[in-house]
Amino acid sequence: MSAEARLKELGIELPPPPKPAGVYKPMVIVGNTVLVSGHGPLKSDGTLMTGKVGVATDLEGGYAAARQTGLAILATLRQGLGSLDRIGRVVKLLGMVNCTPDFDKHPAVINGCSELYAQIFGADLGVGTRSAVGMGSLPGDITVEIEGMFELKS
Repeated sequence: MSAEARLKELGIELPPPPKPAGVYKPMVIVGNTVLVSGHGPLKSDGTLMTGKVGVATDLEGGYAAARQTGLAILATLRQGLGSLDRIGRVVKLLGMVNCTPDFDKHPAVINGCSELYAQIFGADLGVGTRSAVGMGSLPGDITVEIEGMFELKS
């Protein structure tokens, strides 16, 4: 099943594609690879999910923020590529969690994005390499920031 059809089947609506908050491009295509700049948890109403995991929110809140960030990345990809069906596979994700120094479940938070992509692109092609790290702060106090690399279909 195509990624676009899978989104419809799951009843998932993407937020509006975020606008750059600095001097960078949201995505760049190099050969058959798409690199996506760091995205935050942008909601459909244009607001961002904020707050530090371990203080303002918990693991479940962080997971929800990572999932929402994954949706924001998909919105950028759809805008830039015309369709998510051009994505061949997820290659790499870097997930950054705004958290307290003692929080150590960064991978469980970033699973919010990884599990979403596995649902949309499949258990094999939707799961790539990944890093999940904690940060003392993130821009605008967003809960999560994720960047990614995707392979285009030939």
